[in-house]
Amino acid sequence: LTAGGTRSEVSATAVLEHVLYVLGPIWTSGSNVQGLLAGDVWPHRWAGDEVAGGGRDPTTGGWVPFHKLSQWLTYSLLEPLQWAGVKVTGLEALTGLPEYRNGGLLLDGGVIVPRDLRLLGKVWKPADDFIIEWRALTVALLDEVAERVRQRLGKTAEEMPLACVLEGGTWAAGRELARELREDGAPPLKIDSDGTVF
Repeated sequence: LTAGGTRSEVSATAVLEHVLYVLGPIWTSGSNVQGLLAGDVWPHRWAGDEVAGGGRDPTTGGWVPFHKLSQWLTYSLLEPLQWAGVKVTGLEALTGLPEYRNGGLLLDGGVIVPRDLRLLGKVWKPADDFIIEWRALTVALLDEVAERVRQRLGKTAEEMPLACVLEGGTWAAGRELARELREDGAPPLKIDSDGTVF
């Protein structure tokens, strides 16, 4: 990652790319994209092929990439890299983590409301459209939550990156709200997963 320990700067996306490359073979579930195990990437009929920054990528058309566990691990690696004196750039390129606590906060808090409340009682698979849409909304709305928290506290994105908002706020708030609403503190959705996604 740091060119044999001689580089003093690395981008967050380079760390994520390395994590995805190294851990790619361990994903036992998730999607297969062009013959490669892609892990936490799911097909959806409304997913386009536009690439951040412009352009199109024919390989990604129809796929929604979340990489929740890989991004979580990446976030976990960034702080020790910084402690070691490595400057980490491009934190804004990582997304919010679309999982039970962050997405649960948005459901339990009434920010995301299903068209049919009976959907909350079903057991879902990670590849179901309902779950993909909930997770995609979670990613998009966590950016909005982070911006509102920054405005309230008078901080910039550099002073308070999304990772800080996730770690210090949304995840804990989602867990606390789940405990208040359900005796066992369970998330608002039931997802049948083997642990490689959730």
